[in-house]
Amino acid sequence: MKIATFNINGINKRLENLIAWLGETKPDIVCLQELKATDRQFPRTAVEAAGYGAVWQGQSAWNGVAILARDSAPVLTRVGLDGDPSDNQARYIEAAVSGVLVACLYAPNGNPQPGPKFAYKLAWHERMAEHAAELFALDLPVVLAGDYNIVPEPRDIYPTTSYDDNALVQPESRAAFRTLLDHGWLDALRKTHPKEQLFTFWDYRRNRWQRDAGLRLDHMLLSRKLSRKLIGAGIDREVRGMEGASDHAPVWITLRD
Repeated sequence: MKIATFNINGINKRLENLIAWLGETKPDIVCLQELKATDRQFPRTAVEAAGYGAVWQGQSAWNGVAILARDSAPVLTRVGLDGDPSDNQARYIEAAVSGVLVACLYAPNGNPQPGPKFAYKLAWHERMAEHAAELFALDLPVVLAGDYNIVPEPRDIYPTTSYDDNALVQPESRAAFRTLLDHGWLDALRKTHPKEQLFTFWDYRRNRWQRDAGLRLDHMLLSRKLSRKLIGAGIDREVRGMEGASDHAPVWITLRD
């Protein structure tokens, strides 16, 4: 089984890129973030024509998450996180697919920091950690996949001081990611590539793609039961180099059946 996550940065704007990538790599399950489309604007017909069933939570202009399943229909189990009734941002969706519970998340960016956006980011991650603990306790095959908007370690960002004040690299942000790992979730990319510098995002500005000035923001965390089935993981970097590309590249894992 192959599971992927991809911050598409506008699903309708990047639809041609998405369909081409799906056709070439044929992942069994795909988590998409930053749809930038309402529920009605989600390109269901094109996605189904490519061979994928889907569940999604859209939002106008920003946010939005979706789970796709090849030749299958994901069974929606949850939309949103508990703990803040006022939070109406489309950032979390969960579905059962082929015996795996798939959580797709698009965490808040948190900039500028300090400030209310950073406070929301940290509070959102606290709620995420609480829900993740509940999922972990089920002892089921679970993957938490998406754009966490956290650079876990200094090696997960190119050498620079330009991000020193950025919410993505703050100690509180990194602590939120570490909380999940300490609870037992496995960072699949880092497990498979323990010593490599890995990037999944390259800003459009200042030729950062051309200079390989990237960050690792997109992560796939596995429960104990799923960790035992991990075969490999990687990043489809070439997708970032396509014309009209998202500023993120897809991340994927392969699992034993």
